[in-house]
Amino acid sequence: MFTKSHKTFRFDSIVKSKHTETAITVCVREMVKSATTKDDAHALFHSLRSAYSATPTNLKIIDLYVVFAVFTALIQVVYMAIVGSFPFNSFLSGVLSCVGTAVLAVCLRIQVNKENKEFKDLPPERAFADFVLCNLVLHLVIINFLG
Repeated sequence: MFTKSHKTFRFDSIVKSKHTETAITVCVREMVKSATTKDDAHALFHSLRSAYSATPTNLKIIDLYVVFAVFTALIQVVYMAIVGSFPFNSFLSGVLSCVGTAVLAVCLRIQVNKENKEFKDLPPERAFADFVLCNLVLHLVIINFLG
């Protein structure tokens, strides 16, 4: 048995097969495939990073806000798993508040993005006013859910 980069190659099954290739040839080919997969993944991350660096600053701030809201929801879920969920309404309210805010922020990002053709005529001030109004309604519903 030969292990390389989380892949296990068994010589027994390869040698017993009726292929004309030797076991070493198959193993070398698999290692080359895994090496090119790593290179492809590295190239993908590099292209994503270079494309995201061209993103305007206001969209990056909205992205950071979305990540913060989702991270806060995950912290609440972990806290509930460790401590317990005695006031379950407050747990649901907190998580739904974070998730709802993240969804509204994604909608704001879509509306503010200059490259989006559907909202080209919508001014960013109007999109932000919609975001604030929807957040107000969301949190009024959540406060009402708390009792």
